[in-house]
Amino acid sequence: MPVEKAAAAVRERAPGAAPRVGIVLGSGLGGLADRIEDAVAIPYAELPGFPRPGVHGHAGRLVLGRLGGVEVACLQGRVHAYEGQGTDGVRMLIRTLSRIGCEAVMLTCAAGSLRAEVGPGSVMMIADHINLLGTNPLVGPNDDEFGPRFPSMVDAWDPELRAMLSQAAGRVGVPLAEGVYCAFLGPSFETPAEVRMIRTLGADAVGMSTVPECIVARHCGLRVLGMAVITNLGVGIGDGEVSHDQTLRAAAAAAADLERLAVAFLEEYGR
Repeated sequence: MPVEKAAAAVRERAPGAAPRVGIVLGSGLGGLADRIEDAVAIPYAELPGFPRPGVHGHAGRLVLGRLGGVEVACLQGRVHAYEGQGTDGVRMLIRTLSRIGCEAVMLTCAAGSLRAEVGPGSVMMIADHINLLGTNPLVGPNDDEFGPRFPSMVDAWDPELRAMLSQAAGRVGVPLAEGVYCAFLGPSFETPAEVRMIRTLGADAVGMSTVPECIVARHCGLRVLGMAVITNLGVGIGDGEVSHDQTLRAAAAAAADLERLAVAFLEEYGR
């Protein structure tokens, strides 16, 4: 089984590692992995069945070690449905985290804000999501080894973990917004009409990732927490540039706050 082979390879490269929390790092947010203590870094290319991220800003490494006093397994780079690889890669990454011992995942991403008061540089905690990708990572035969055919998405973004993150944000003094994340397939950015549509539907932020990881994680019983770094206002809301280069620049500028929040959350989680 591919996931079992990948998990065995991780255990061979990092004997004794017992990660409790998996972390998925989004575009321009890979620096958090550099803060991991006693780190063991394994390139995806050296793990059987692991996908190869094809987007600039995604390094393609699994980094194991300690962060905020908690053992973690950090995916430094994700795959996106728009890359044309389907959703096999997402299932492989998240299910491997489950097989090596993770009980929860922290998903991070860069996103556009649909609320003018939550501007670039802000961090938004994900409270719920809307899937407009046009697909679902669980399409196809169900793998009963991981979860049920029809998993519930009620409280997909774990309320208790969100409360911990809110408490951590207050403790370290980082402002934290909260909202609904909407996922589009991409790779083109949204049109002004699409932005108006998803605002009407109740979305607060928009991106091209994160929702598939949440669905796969919940399917295999992992608890999920999510944070989006706001890199721009949606078209028609703000006048700024919307491009991938701009996303990377803005994410890098806001990464310090996200890193502080991640470490502070892990300190809360480990108590």
